[in-house]
Amino acid sequence: MNDVPFNRRHWLQTASVSALALGGVGTATAQTQGQPGMAPTQWTDTYGLVASLPKDPDPLTNELDKYPRCRYCGMERAKFSHTRHLLAYEDDSVEGTCSIHCAAISLSLNMDRGPKAIYAGDAGAPGTIKPLALVDKMHYVLDPSKPGTMTKASKFAYADRAAAEAAASSEAAAKAGAKIVDFNAALTGAYLGMAEDTIMLRKRRAEMRKKMATAG
Repeated sequence: MNDVPFNRRHWLQTASVSALALGGVGTATAQTQGQPGMAPTQWTDTYGLVASLPKDPDPLTNELDKYPRCRYCGMERAKFSHTRHLLAYEDDSVEGTCSIHCAAISLSLNMDRGPKAIYAGDAGAPGTIKPLALVDKMHYVLDPSKPGTMTKASKFAYADRAAAEAAASSEAAAKAGAKIVDFNAALTGAYLGMAEDTIMLRKRRAEMRKKMATAG
């Protein structure tokens, strides 16, 4: 796999947005709350929320079989192959997400892991299951005219610049101010919209749970 350029890696490692404050997470058990003398990095390596990520030196092979669901929202990644992301960290830890929204959460929680390679589904490719491509080579279309996966404003990635331009120039997209950006800008947009998107998602999922309970 190709390494992610240093400038983006540095940006990701120093990003100040914390998904812990946005998504709601559990607390450590009484047995793990103490550990006097243990450095914060040692504690998170052992007890942190993402300490159990699988190690996989070949994450692209059968990635949908190995990582069928997004661990943050439970979405089936094959159903959202056009927005899915795959994150490979420098210690060979791997995480598959349904969207750049959940990829942003992964990058925040994995603050001690540098990303080695990040892939996104090519929304412009033919076929039901979209192929993955390195985000360094992708063109993200930020389109407020239509919702995306886990977000009010879609952030689809295209390997082909012409396909991205076509998506951004559609009548509805152009009227809404859609624009083409690189991964850094798309990730920044995901972080900036995280609060509003999380409020929307919490309400939607609460309604879903209520409907399921009533039907059951």
